[in-house]
Amino acid sequence: MRLFIRLIGICVIAYLAILATMYVAQRRLIYSNYDNGALAAANWMAIQNSQRIKLTTSDNEQLSAWYVAPQPGQPIFLFFHGKGSGLWRKKWRWQRIRKSGAGIFVFSYRGYPGSTGHPTEDGLNRDAQAAYDWLSKRHPANQIILHGLSLGTGVATTLATKVKARALVLEAPYTAIVDVAAARYPFLPVRRLLWDKFLSRDRIAKVSMPVLILHGTRDSIIPFEHAKRLYRRAIQPKHLVAMSGSDHNTLVRDGLYQHVWAFLAKHPG
Repeated sequence: MRLFIRLIGICVIAYLAILATMYVAQRRLIYSNYDNGALAAANWMAIQNSQRIKLTTSDNEQLSAWYVAPQPGQPIFLFFHGKGSGLWRKKWRWQRIRKSGAGIFVFSYRGYPGSTGHPTEDGLNRDAQAAYDWLSKRHPANQIILHGLSLGTGVATTLATKVKARALVLEAPYTAIVDVAAARYPFLPVRRLLWDKFLSRDRIAKVSMPVLILHGTRDSIIPFEHAKRLYRRAIQPKHLVAMSGSDHNTLVRDGLYQHVWAFLAKHPG
């Protein structure tokens, strides 16, 4: 009996240690904010021949951004990157956008390469607002496409409830970060402990612009079911593209922008 009680005690202590570690490190798990010099330098080369911009947020953080003006009559994408940033690795995305004649405006979240501060949900929402404010002074709302990728879909959705734009594009989205975390760590009380929940499922119905959702049916990071749930909650006009066999990071390679151009042609703004 003593041995049994001792084992129970060890298990309880181990569980509490795991719980404490996850609680303290939760933002490191959500945000892979690589801020070393080499990666920062690489991010500065994110888009070839782009104009480098410095944004100031409402709480005085300084963000690095890159701008490529669209061709006459073409839209411009305000892009919200994912967890790991890696903007320098997305050259094929930028090439597809530029080839179409569309413009690009992409920024590095606070705490990510070239930007000050530390990432939080509130902070990323402030970053998004600063980026939109800068862009909307130079382009009309019906020319701006809000495009979120993975982590960035929550940021883009929140912004879309506050501003006007031609469309909202969600690439590999989640219903909420807290939903993803709860499924990944079912043995932890994630829903009570998580600070940054990114509740897109509660906000998508407040988005009044056209919504395009694209998701791989074999997404190994965010299950396709998240996209279907978001689609059901969104209001018209909306469209869901189930990219058969695609994983989380293969959507561009698998033809994502063909669907984007087709959607925008149906919603000219």
